[in-house]
Amino acid sequence: MKIKGIFLLVLLCFGCSKNEARRPVNPRPSSTLLSETVATSKVLNAQEVAQIQTYINKDTAQNYRVSKNGFWYVYHNKIQENSPLPSFGDEVLFEYNITDLQGSVLYSKETLGVKKYIIDQEDFISGLQKGIKLMKVGEIITFVIPSYHAFGIAGDGNKIEVNQTIKSTVTLLNIKKNKDENN
Repeated sequence: MKIKGIFLLVLLCFGCSKNEARRPVNPRPSSTLLSETVATSKVLNAQEVAQIQTYINKDTAQNYRVSKNGFWYVYHNKIQENSPLPSFGDEVLFEYNITDLQGSVLYSKETLGVKKYIIDQEDFISGLQKGIKLMKVGEIITFVIPSYHAFGIAGDGNKIEVNQTIKSTVTLLNIKKNKDENN
């Protein structure tokens, strides 16, 4: 019995003395594969932008603006007075919905409820994160957001499909300014 225990102890000590890290079979993706993926993404994005442009051109009742952040928007209620815009760390309250380009409601504002969001400190729909910073309290804006600024190649796993452009009408209800803003 003692011999078996000593043999097992010796085997454990010397059997594990040469730990060598395993190397990946293919340590780096080929540059060809990466180039093809980038090229495919550019084509898909260009097709999506063309689809959005067609939609906007057909909607002659609205005057859409192009954002420097890669989405389009139109005011339904624009506040002319010099009111503050939300900035980093401010807490905003807003209502919003999400539809597809054909106007089918994916998520209603009643379903989503009032959203509380701290500017640039929480994860949220990328296009809306940037779009809300354009709004004053009381304004209503519809944003047309390409998939790469919304739910991307994954969708939401529920109602929003893979690579789907969304529209969202947002009403900004309140801005609570960050107290540390001047510090």
